[in-house]
Amino acid sequence: MARGNPAWGYRRICGELTGLGHTIAPSTIWGILKSAGIDPAPQRTAASWKQFLSGQAKTIAAAGFFHVDTVFLRRLYVLFVIEHHRRRVHLAGVTAHPTAAWTVQQARNTLMDQAERAGGLKFLITDRDANYTDAFNAVFTATGVRIIKTPVQAPRANAICERWISSPARVHL
Repeated sequence: MARGNPAWGYRRICGELTGLGHTIAPSTIWGILKSAGIDPAPQRTAASWKQFLSGQAKTIAAAGFFHVDTVFLRRLYVLFVIEHHRRRVHLAGVTAHPTAAWTVQQARNTLMDQAERAGGLKFLITDRDANYTDAFNAVFTATGVRIIKTPVQAPRANAICERWISSPARVHL
C-alpha cells in the first residue's frame, strides 16, 4: 500500500486496513515499513513525469501542430495526434488558416477514424495553443479522456511530439 500510494503515511494505511476489517496498530505498520526500507510519507517521492509517461504509455496520445512551407510560398498548418506506445502518427488535418472550430472538427474526425483504438486512450497531452479550446477538450472528455496541458514554455513535457516534428521522417509526408 505504501509503494502504490506514496502520499500515504502509516496512519493512513492503518485507517485503510481498519476499513477493510483488519485491526493493526499504527506502530506495527510503522515498524513494518521501516524494516522494509520504505521511507516515511513526506520523504517518499511521487512518480516523476518520465515514470508517469512510461507507465501509462499505452493510454497516452499527444496532439500538436506543425507548419509546412510550400513551393508556392504558402504556409500550411498540420494537426496531428501521436500515440505514445506505438509512436503511430495520425494526421488529423491540413489547413492554411487553423481556427478553433476547424480544430474541434478535426478532433471529432480523428476519434471517429480511430474509434477501435481510442477505447484504451485515457490521456491526451496538448500544449496551450489557442486552438485547443474547451470545445476541443469536450470532444475527448466525452469519451473519458483526460486532457493534460503542458506547462508554459516546456517543450520537454511533450517531447514525443516535439521530437517527431523535428525528425527527418516527417519530411517524407
